[in-house]
Amino acid sequence: MKLDKSFYTRDTLEVAQDLLGKVLVCNDIKVRIREVEAYIGAIDKAAHCYGQRRTKRTEVMFYEGGHVYVYMIYGMYYCMNIVTGNADEGSGVLLRGVEPVGNIDAMFVNRYGISREIASKYQIKNLCNGPGKLTKALNITKKDNGRSLLGERLYLEDDHFVVKQIQKGKRINIDYAEEAVDFEWRYYY
Repeated sequence: MKLDKSFYTRDTLEVAQDLLGKVLVCNDIKVRIREVEAYIGAIDKAAHCYGQRRTKRTEVMFYEGGHVYVYMIYGMYYCMNIVTGNADEGSGVLLRGVEPVGNIDAMFVNRYGISREIASKYQIKNLCNGPGKLTKALNITKKDNGRSLLGERLYLEDDHFVVKQIQKGKRINIDYAEEAVDFEWRYYY
């Protein structure tokens, strides 16, 4: 069942935890969400829109929940966030790790340019276990920035998978964020 807008327009920390186990569909590729990080611009110095900072880059973060915020890091990797909450809040959830569910062959072509049959153990293990890796495997790019998750190219499904125990911890690579480095807004299973 495709998730509707009401799923995304809730509290960011609740949405982040509820995303675990959901299936992200991108064209004909399906992956299960295993790891996420929440960002709340009003109070979070790690958020791109901290202090309600609106720029051309961050404007999508202020859309109503249910849109995709895609940005580039290190000049080479795209990262994908799911915008949450109401319009003008500036919050979202970064997808950090997923596991393949459907059309895995296409993921290997997107990520490595090879078929799954000739992939090394290292390539198999690292197919989509990081934010830049998963967007490459799903072929998510800047052209998806601002896209609605209620459309046909990119959306989330609930297949009633049950996450038995959610783990939480500090977010990764945000050493610059002062007190926000201690927020335990990373969720995974």
